[in-house]
Amino acid sequence: MRFLLLFPMAFGIGLLFMSCEDKQTSKKTNTTVIKDSIAITTDPKPKKPKPSEYPKLTDQNAMEFFLEYEKENPENKIRIITDFGSIDIELYDKTKFHRANFVYLTKRQYFDGTQFYRVVKDFVIQGGSSDDYNIAKRRQKIGKYLLPPDTKHGYTHKRGAVSMPSSEIDNAYKLASPFQFFIIQRPGGADYLDNDYTVFGEVTSGMDVVDKINAVKTDDGDWPLQNVYIRKVELIE
Repeated sequence: MRFLLLFPMAFGIGLLFMSCEDKQTSKKTNTTVIKDSIAITTDPKPKKPKPSEYPKLTDQNAMEFFLEYEKENPENKIRIITDFGSIDIELYDKTKFHRANFVYLTKRQYFDGTQFYRVVKDFVIQGGSSDDYNIAKRRQKIGKYLLPPDTKHGYTHKRGAVSMPSSEIDNAYKLASPFQFFIIQRPGGADYLDNDYTVFGEVTSGMDVVDKINAVKTDDGDWPLQNVYIRKVELIE
């Protein structure tokens, strides 16, 4: 599904962008053998599977989980690898839940194979979703949760700002969709978004790549005519 973000035309802003969860449809006996000089024996009892290392996140446990996760995972340098080149991002420590969420999804390789699925010329590129059914399955495995806005640290939607879109639900509190993000491409920025969406990082290298992606041809719904894949997202520090 794709989310639209509307701003009153009276303020000269117009139709913005949206988030997209799933416009998408489709696009892996444990037997121990002990050998000695006398006999070969096998253990008929299979080993119990290990419990998942990660809990399935919900609105009830996500904030508590990230509160602990951000203390144990202080990384804040990210590289997004695309066919157009790499984009390096620094995540802000002050927006701790959003930083922790992005690091967590990176370590779980969620973003690998997703797309920049929304491109608004001279404005933004938005990524983190795909038309591949496997991405939806990956998201379901991680969990379903939203993040509260965190807009009081003075970060602005300047050119190169990395921010998080709202969920598509009836969302008076602008709760963020944690699997997606957008990068401001507009030279003058978009400061009218500052109080509504959480800026949690900025591009430190690769704005030329952002510009190249922003220049691709799109359909009437701002979806690129040729898929723009995020091949890999990795920690670089």
